[in-house]
Amino acid sequence: MPLNKLQFRPGIDKQNTEYGAEGRWIDSDNVRFHYGLPQKVGGWQKLVDDTLIGVARDIHAWTDLSGVRYTALGTDRKFYIYTEGTIGDVTPIRKTTSSISNPFTTNGTNNVTVTDTGHNAAVGDFVIFDSFSAIDGLDMNAEFEITSITNSNSYVVTQTSNASGSTSGGGGTGNINYQISIGTDASVYGYGWGVGTWNNGTWNTPRSTSTVTLDGRNWSFDNFGEDLIATVHKGGTFRWDTSAGLNTRATVISQAPTTSRFNLVSMPDRHVFLFGTETTIGDANTRDDLFLRFSSQEDFTTWTPTATNTSGSFRIQDGSKIVAAVRSRNAVLVWTDNSLHALQFVGAPFTFSLVELGANCGAVGVHSAVDINGVAYWMSQNSFYLYDGTVKKLPCSVQDYVFEDFSIANYPETYAGINSEFNEITWFYPSAASTQIDRAVTYNYLEKSWHTSNLARTSWSDYGVYQQPYATKYFPNDTATTPTVKGLTAGASTFYEHEVGFDDDGTAMTAFITSGDFDIQDGQQMLSVSRGIPDFKDQVGDATIKLGFKSFPSSTANEISRIVNTNTTKFDLRGRGRQANVDIRSTDVGANWRYGTLRLDVKPDGGR
Repeated sequence: MPLNKLQFRPGIDKQNTEYGAEGRWIDSDNVRFHYGLPQKVGGWQKLVDDTLIGVARDIHAWTDLSGVRYTALGTDRKFYIYTEGTIGDVTPIRKTTSSISNPFTTNGTNNVTVTDTGHNAAVGDFVIFDSFSAIDGLDMNAEFEITSITNSNSYVVTQTSNASGSTSGGGGTGNINYQISIGTDASVYGYGWGVGTWNNGTWNTPRSTSTVTLDGRNWSFDNFGEDLIATVHKGGTFRWDTSAGLNTRATVISQAPTTSRFNLVSMPDRHVFLFGTETTIGDANTRDDLFLRFSSQEDFTTWTPTATNTSGSFRIQDGSKIVAAVRSRNAVLVWTDNSLHALQFVGAPFTFSLVELGANCGAVGVHSAVDINGVAYWMSQNSFYLYDGTVKKLPCSVQDYVFEDFSIANYPETYAGINSEFNEITWFYPSAASTQIDRAVTYNYLEKSWHTSNLARTSWSDYGVYQQPYATKYFPNDTATTPTVKGLTAGASTFYEHEVGFDDDGTAMTAFITSGDFDIQDGQQMLSVSRGIPDFKDQVGDATIKLGFKSFPSSTANEISRIVNTNTTKFDLRGRGRQANVDIRSTDVGANWRYGTLRLDVKPDGGR
């Protein structure tokens, strides 16, 4: 019998059954489509050995005028700057208590009580002590994570060893520096006030009857020239000055609103936008999720409109909150949870115009939208969309798989990353059973194909500033290594560079792709396979070709596998069924492949 080519269209189809997806691929992991053919994705390795405290929620790379490269990373607990192999903690200081005397109390254990009236700190916040004397053998001049709150005037930190005695009020005179309060690593339902009886239960305990959602901590970064503008979700807006170096922390922009959802700098006119911000600057109680402000042109310190500046504000009417914004098509595109709008620079006297572009097409999170060559792509709560002058829903062959298993509470974690070398947009998102990102769905915007994976990246930066994409992964059970913090609890992010080699940071990466079923004469005849001729490009190491034979769509497959390498010209096997599928995979360190067209010796083998 002549050899039969097995040809499959690019992309994964999870909308059909395995039998209904004839001529399509139905499942994959760590495989992409390039020029229509499936291939193993590039590998990744740690950029630095140090790990970051908390789960990284945003990453932003840029270059200063002298060519020095920087990357900002914001976690639920810290704000970092990476540059040329070094990571610096630049988390802003919210409060300093200077020249305080004898604040420490020991009790013979590793717990130290700190007395500072009106500290306004919370469990998990970071505090730095300096210029104090040792107390009962304990050096207190270090950074600590606060272990517990005693009351509004005192709290507890944990040392690495026990105190040699018990002293009430010691340590001499020094300074206490409080970093901005931490956020949560995921969104939390049922947090805050309930509807029960007043004063019933312990203060600050979540009530099961509450409908309040505590948003997970997020960050947004953008450049104002060489410097960085950083906004912490529902918090302050800060500036980090590149000329000051890694030993200088970001500082609050005191003239700006004190609480906002996120920021963006418009180009080329250079206005700083704050979204979901205060209607009265300086009054956090006036923060409105649908209200936005922009600074005066070329001046991020001027926010109150006058006849001599270009600052201003808008309130969007459609939706319940502003969710995301990107620069695209000479405008700032702004999404609420329900609609898309465009802010267009028009000059004096109005500065910007606001136009609604589409309804019922909101975005899920601050990092869920991207722009590529003037086309915006984003993820909504039940679909994917693009805007190229018109809002369009993207046909998606994995839509049910993604949106029927998506954590509603943690929509805002979703992170859209571009890999422009392969024409890909990947949305990293949390599945329904997870509070953290654990899945990815990728769209090839040139080939218009989709594929899925279990690649868990909480933030992503395309190549450009650097030669490879950078990304972060969260390990909830790991303890971070930078900076050195006493009493630090678990939860750390690793910083990776991608498209490097073929492995998962030196360990084997499993990559596979599985086809839908194929048959002869629509299953009227049984089929028999006796040999195959593989077709691979750029193969390194072994790959496994597995054929699964079934009598009926719901039957358990009888699987036959063959290992192939660059020396394999053909392989023999004996398989029979009414239908069959093919699976290509590799599991070894250093393995790589690009699959072409498998040819099989297939012949009819009777009707039963």
